[in-house]
Amino acid sequence: MQVIDHERTGSVGLALAGGGPEGAVYEIGALRALDDAMSGMDFTDVSVIVGVSSGAFVGSCLANGISTAQLARSVIHDEPGEHPFRPELFMTPNVKEFVKRGLSVPRLIYEAISHSVKKGEVGRGFVLSMVSRLGRALPVGMFDNNPLRVYLETIFSEEGRTNDFNELKTRLYVVAADLDAGEPVRFGDEGFRDVPISLAVQASTALPGLYPPVEIDGRFYVDGVLLKTLHASVALEKGAGLVICVNPLVPVDTDGAVEQGVMKRGHLLDRGMPAVLSQTFRTLIHSRLDTGLAAYQDRYDTADVLLFEPKRDDYTMFFRNVFSFSARKEVCEHAYRSTMETLSDRREELAPILERHGITLREDVLNRPRHDLWESVGLDKEGDAVLPTTAATRDLRDALDELDGLLDS
Repeated sequence: MQVIDHERTGSVGLALAGGGPEGAVYEIGALRALDDAMSGMDFTDVSVIVGVSSGAFVGSCLANGISTAQLARSVIHDEPGEHPFRPELFMTPNVKEFVKRGLSVPRLIYEAISHSVKKGEVGRGFVLSMVSRLGRALPVGMFDNNPLRVYLETIFSEEGRTNDFNELKTRLYVVAADLDAGEPVRFGDEGFRDVPISLAVQASTALPGLYPPVEIDGRFYVDGVLLKTLHASVALEKGAGLVICVNPLVPVDTDGAVEQGVMKRGHLLDRGMPAVLSQTFRTLIHSRLDTGLAAYQDRYDTADVLLFEPKRDDYTMFFRNVFSFSARKEVCEHAYRSTMETLSDRREELAPILERHGITLREDVLNRPRHDLWESVGLDKEGDAVLPTTAATRDLRDALDELDGLLDS
């Protein structure tokens, strides 16, 4: 966890980075821990929220009044009146795109042959022309991101929620990149407030290669993480005196992976291209994050910035397949526990910073011998609803356990 510490009080902002379905699940667990451990902090009532990619998904839910407890329950539980979050929303095959591109192959082959005949090119020249033109038949996105937009439209249509930036109490900014201009766009800012929130989130999560660009008013937009990792500067520009940042993606350090039984040998190369690409992508975006945080110290020298992210030896975050139910549950639990540990270990450093902004760390929560995410949101370990977790209900549960023990005796 990184800290930029200055002397100022003011409004609180939240900046959420991207990270795909796994990143969204991690952020939900981490935010729930922060919510539990901080008194005077309500993430549905902060001054400004900035989200990019999966962070835009989580941030838009918070801005709509969906609590961290509701988000955590939605990871594993079909809550009455709610629509459960399933990472499979991100993995619908883009059949329409495959068909469209496939139908273009005969035309592209004909054009390549015609071009080669006209230019008198044979042999390697023809092959290069063919490869170049057939490259246009490759899908620009393997998966369809329309289901995510429809999902958000559905949950934002519930009473008390909205799909309109203008109707939100919290200022929400969803960052995407204009594909043709190569520049960031802040949906929710002036000139971009009339775009539906669900459509803006769809654009912000459109990582090229995985998802197709999203067309809005004749422009095409892709994942905002291509330009910056966190975009916390947006919250700082809007006057936030404290910005709490959550970044789920860090490069892994495999030095202890063999000893812990995570890997047979300490080389990511042994796990093939997916692991190499994941490490490369994480390293690139994290180096930009470090650069950005260093710049904030000079540009916003009166603000406080707190960054929460996994440690470099956090193998749970790097090696889990979040698309399986058990891994999804584990990642959320892990994010909750590890964030609690960070808060506990660094409480002396963090407490004075938070107090300047009217927030205090709850010692009773941090000092608990164990931290159970599902108990904190009113679920048992099987994902079934239980009584709301309060001091009174905990005492009642303990009393009932003691009574059961006496009866057994």
